[in-house]
Amino acid sequence: MQVQDIPLKQIRRPLPRGTDPIKVETLMKSIQEIGLQEPIEVLEVDGQYYGFSGCHRYEACTKLGLETIRCNVRKAPRSVLQKHLA
Repeated sequence: MQVQDIPLKQIRRPLPRGTDPIKVETLMKSIQEIGLQEPIEVLEVDGQYYGFSGCHRYEACTKLGLETIRCNVRKAPRSVLQKHLA
C-alpha cells in the first residue's frame, strides 16, 4: 500500500453513501485547523481511483474546496473492484 495525495476529481465514488452533516462540519473544522489526519482508502484499478471508505473525510475536503486528498492506495485487479461493487 502506498500513501499519496490524489486530486479529488480523480476519485470515483461508485457506491452512494449517506453522510452525517454534523460529522462533516466537525471534520471540516478539524481539517482547517490541523489538516487531514487519517488518509482515505482507495483502490487503483487500471489507472483509475475508486473510493469506498472515508466518505465523511472525502465530503469535508470537497466542501472545503481542497484539490487533493491524502489516500492509502492499493493497486488491485478489476476482479477485486467487482467484488466491492457486488
